[in-house]
Amino acid sequence: METNSFKRVIDFLNDKHMELLSLDRVDLKLLNSRKKIKLFSGVTQKRYYISLFFIEQKSRFLRKNANEIMILEKRLEEFKNHAYKIKLLLISSPLCSKAKSLLIDNGWKIVEVKDDTL
Repeated sequence: METNSFKRVIDFLNDKHMELLSLDRVDLKLLNSRKKIKLFSGVTQKRYYISLFFIEQKSRFLRKNANEIMILEKRLEEFKNHAYKIKLLLISSPLCSKAKSLLIDNGWKIVEVKDDTL
């Protein structure tokens, strides 16, 4: 199951012509989190660090969830000891407009995907 989600993320990035030099799965236990999120850290061809959050849930993604994601991203920066130039959120659930604007204002790129797309 885990390998399947990793492959789906790689295939999605390749479809968007975003080539990466490396992409690693980050264990959320290392960041003291119990969230049901798949988190990846990588490097693009232009040597930019990228953090990729992959969220599959049925309920609406609210502003509270956006705040939690931003806190988790800060923990990831501290853990990896570098800042991420590209912060990407792949999400399959409905997205609250306030959460979306909060993330965009903080430099996030959001890709809303359907379950059959990713």
